[in-house]
Amino acid sequence: MLFVQKNIKLVLGMDNQQALALLDAEGYLLDLDLWSEDLALTLARIDQFELTPAHWEVISIIREFYQEYQLSPAMRPLVKAMSNRYGKEKGKSMYLMKLFSQSPPKQAARYAGLPKPLNCL
Repeated sequence: MLFVQKNIKLVLGMDNQQALALLDAEGYLLDLDLWSEDLALTLARIDQFELTPAHWEVISIIREFYQEYQLSPAMRPLVKAMSNRYGKEKGKSMYLMKLFSQSPPKQAARYAGLPKPLNCL
């Protein structure tokens, strides 16, 4: 536990180069224990992307999904999880595409500090 807390403290306040050093070649966090909201904000800043409360809802869902199933959800499971938690309006692929235009499962997983979803190219 102390090791994880020590690592998280290293993530807080890091610059862009330090944050990028924690990522694999595709931009996903190498050590999931190093994730923090501050790191997500740093990655978003690097990408010139703003994380709104709606984005944080998706990040929360995707992290809970990973905790339960040990994998990052693809689009259909993510849509279902969003619908179950936040209702039909937010449980639509078009809603998620408006938030994360590149690829909702991939982009949300990146900011959530999780591996790339397996069936996302």
